[in-house]
Amino acid sequence: MRIISGSHKGKRILAPKKLPVRPTTDRSKEALFNILQHQFEWENTSALDLFSGTGSISYEFGSRGVKEIIAVDQNKMCKDFIRKTSERLELNIKAIQMDVIKYLSTISTSYDLIFADPPYHQKKHQYISLIETIFDNNLVKQEGLLIIEHSSQKKLESHPRFSKSRKYGSNVFSFFE
Repeated sequence: MRIISGSHKGKRILAPKKLPVRPTTDRSKEALFNILQHQFEWENTSALDLFSGTGSISYEFGSRGVKEIIAVDQNKMCKDFIRKTSERLELNIKAIQMDVIKYLSTISTSYDLIFADPPYHQKKHQYISLIETIFDNNLVKQEGLLIIEHSSQKKLESHPRFSKSRKYGSNVFSFFE
């Protein structure tokens, strides 16, 4: 994987093969950030990266100047990899090892941008529950955005907070406001 833009543009990051993850492809990530760059002033943005895996999205946030980044994954190897990589790149990413739903029930901070990449095998009701938990607890700021990466086989358009989606191969980014 590589960082697409910002202070670490082009930097390759090699994640250990044993991490139980499915990283967002560089192509999809580049397309996503091309959309987001017109909506956010990165240095004034707070970001929460849920089911963060390798931390690819968090590194992209950090490289673009986001000052407050929290990356949450239940896997210890993922958390350790994110922590070590963010230290090496001198990015301000706080990596937390915890079940995402449990974590969301413990916080009261609102974020400008929340990105979630749950395991693709999750059922639709689990995706809906995640969306509801985030919005019911006011974790997205008034002008903020929740983005969920999911398989094209999952349809989330019926949710009342859904605003748009973008498909890249078999991956979809759904946007909620």
